[in-house]
Amino acid sequence: MTDSTAQPDQPGEGSAPPPPPPASSVPPPPAAPIASAAPGPPVAPPAFPVGLGPPGQPRSTGLVILVSIVTCGIWTIVWSYQNGEELKEHNRTGLGGVAYLIITLVFSPITMFLIADEIDKMYRAAGKQSPVTAVTGLWVLLPIIGNIIWYVKVQEALNNHWQSLGAGPAAGI
Repeated sequence: MTDSTAQPDQPGEGSAPPPPPPASSVPPPPAAPIASAAPGPPVAPPAFPVGLGPPGQPRSTGLVILVSIVTCGIWTIVWSYQNGEELKEHNRTGLGGVAYLIITLVFSPITMFLIADEIDKMYRAAGKQSPVTAVTGLWVLLPIIGNIIWYVKVQEALNNHWQSLGAGPAAGI
């Protein structure tokens, strides 16, 4: 009769290799996500809608108007740049700060129509009724007081939208 146990074919080898571990052994730990490399509390999701950037900075409407008057309109150039950048960053579309800076320097009344139009689009994308439209730019036709009315309407529309997305209160310029 033949022996049923297998003997090694090559001389000098011991017994057969050990069997693989049973299936009930402890599985390896799951791979850690890259974001959890740093210890700490979990990061909260952004407060703004998916696909949009962070909200802009609410500004004091009265302070914006006051500084614009005191600087003889120079602040309006800075204001146009800041708000153009914030609108583009939030909406992921639009002209942006540099374009608004150039437009404001070359022919500032165009800025009054374009910024109001971007705000209108931002509100509509959020499913809200916009308090300003491109037509709001027509306030430029009424000297001095028209500009003030425009700034109040536009800055308040921006502040309300930014605050609805979790931005703080209007505290400065």
